Amino acid sequence: MSDESKLNVDIAKIESAVHQILEAIGEDPSREGLLDTPKRVAKMYAELLAGMQSDPAEHIHVFHEEYDEIVLLRDIPFYSVCEHHMMPFIGKAHVAYLPDGKVIGISKLARIVDSYARRLQVQERLTIQVAEFLMEHLKPKGAAVVIEASHSCTTLRGIKKSGSVMVTSALRGLFRSDPRSRNEVLSLINRNS
Repeated sequence: MSDESKLNVDIAKIESAVHQILEAIGEDPSREGLLDTPKRVAKMYAELLAGMQSDPAEHIHVFHEEYDEIVLLRDIPFYSVCEHHMMPFIGKAHVAYLPDGKVIGISKLARIVDSYARRLQVQERLTIQVAEFLMEHLKPKGAAVVIEASHSCTTLRGIKKSGSVMVTSALRGLFRSDPRSRNEVLSLINRNS
C-alpha cells in the first residue's frame, strides 16, 4: 500500500484539479513534460499535508523524572503550507517546557511540531497549538514556543521581500507570568541565534 493511499486524500480529485489549472494557465496537460505533473502534485500535497491525518498525542510517552529546570529543543526545522495561498513556509521552531515531575523524550518535541506543521496552517496558530498541546498533555509549570519562518507568499509573490522572517511566540504558565522565568527561557532560545 502506498503512503498516499494510507491517507484520507482523494488523489484523483487533486490530479483533476491540477489538470484544470494547467489548462487554465494556457498549458497543454498532454505535453510530454506535463503528463505526470498532476499525479506528482497530488502526491506532493498528500505528503506535505500528512499532519492533517495524524494525532500529535501518539508521540507522547511521559516519564516521571524529578527534574525542575528548563528543557529546550532549539532549531527544529519544519515546513508547512500556508492556508491563505497554499504556498510553503519554512523555518525553525524552539520548544521549551518547565517540567513538573514529568518529561518526554526530546525527539517527541520535534514530532509534535511536525504533526501540527504538516497541515494547512498559519504560523500564529501553529505556535499556539504546540504550546497548548504541551500544557494539556505534559502538565508542565510552563511552556514556551518560538517559531521563525520565511513565507514564500511574501518572498516569491506579492511584496517579494526575500530574506524576511516572521517570528511568533506563545508563552504559557510560569514563562508567561514570571518575568525571571520568561527572560531565562527567551535568553536560552536566542543564544547563538
